[in-house]
Amino acid sequence: MEVGGQAVIEGVMMRNKEKFAVAVRTKEGKIKVKKEKSSNFPKFFNFPFIRGVVGLGYTLYDGVKALIWSSNQQLETEEKLTKKEIIWTITISFLFAIGIFVALPFFAANFIHSEGIWFDVLDGAIRVVLFLGYLSLISLSKDVKTLFQYHGAEHKTIACYEAKKPLIVSNVKKYSRFHPRCGTSFLFVVLILSIIMFALIQGPLWMKFLGRILLLPVIAGIGYEIIKLSGKYRKNPLVKLVVAPGLWLQRITTKEPSDKQLEVSIASLKGVLK
Repeated sequence: MEVGGQAVIEGVMMRNKEKFAVAVRTKEGKIKVKKEKSSNFPKFFNFPFIRGVVGLGYTLYDGVKALIWSSNQQLETEEKLTKKEIIWTITISFLFAIGIFVALPFFAANFIHSEGIWFDVLDGAIRVVLFLGYLSLISLSKDVKTLFQYHGAEHKTIACYEAKKPLIVSNVKKYSRFHPRCGTSFLFVVLILSIIMFALIQGPLWMKFLGRILLLPVIAGIGYEIIKLSGKYRKNPLVKLVVAPGLWLQRITTKEPSDKQLEVSIASLKGVLK
């Protein structure tokens, strides 16, 4: 069964179609695990390009719950998360991403060169620079570095599981912290696709800007299918070429984890396995 995951505060969340588990290292040094049923979309959405967009929303919903629960464990609180809080968190994050990675490059490019192919080139180039700059800047934080270590632990653990090896620290630590199905690779694929797709939008300024927002679900759906195929055909030379930039980018978003962090990641994965 295919398993995905994400790093959370002092821990890792692992998820499959049936359930997800969040494991964290508490301040007392113990590993605490929480399990929940995964949020899944109805089967009539399970079509290529559509499933990626819908599934991303459900995955994000579970991911936000896991992230806030993990934060509460470090704050020694047990606040019950409401659906309203999750919706607000997702909405604010989405608007922030639109503002930084869509609106800012668009209007900056328009200020420099307002029309023609150079407008699209500038728009895409500024977006890439902002994205790389944002990741590089937050990676300087000590807390984010720890988060990236758990991200690396998540990848190593999933790779060990996919290789059908026993989930013990000595085995898991042998595997690479880079993985083709990573969310970082997905974001980079979406970034490149957006440059191509946005260049196809013609018309007045307002139409170009509105088109960029309306095309985001389409781009996400295409990006999902590319990442899904890259995981299935990872040994194909063409696939390796496509995912190479995303894997390179993981040099920023993943760090080598400690044995204790691997223990947490293993506990999380075991939480979703039968």
